[in-house]
Amino acid sequence: MEKKNNKQPKLKIRKGDLVQVIAGDSKGKQGRVLEVLLSENRAIVEGANLVSKHTKPNAANPNGGIVKKEAPIHVSNLMVVDAKTGKPSRVGIQKNTAGKNIRIAKKSGEEIK
Repeated sequence: MEKKNNKQPKLKIRKGDLVQVIAGDSKGKQGRVLEVLLSENRAIVEGANLVSKHTKPNAANPNGGIVKKEAPIHVSNLMVVDAKTGKPSRVGIQKNTAGKNIRIAKKSGEEIK
């Protein structure tokens, strides 16, 4: 019998990263990652991929109406912005002097914090 692989892939994008959208309707927009959805390989980026959501009146929104909200974007459509150059860069993984894996921007070689 075949063994199923239930392990989630490790993403190179994390919550709090500054990313740029490289494909889709929000192409070119930059924003911080608010949430990463590991099981779906998607991330929610502040100010990008806005959708109109119709809401019923409730305690938080007494009038209801149409609310603009960020929708998840596939991580393949996002690139981490290099802190040094301010341009999107691919992400590499390297070991630091302590032997711990760190993420680096391929363009500048700077560590992504």
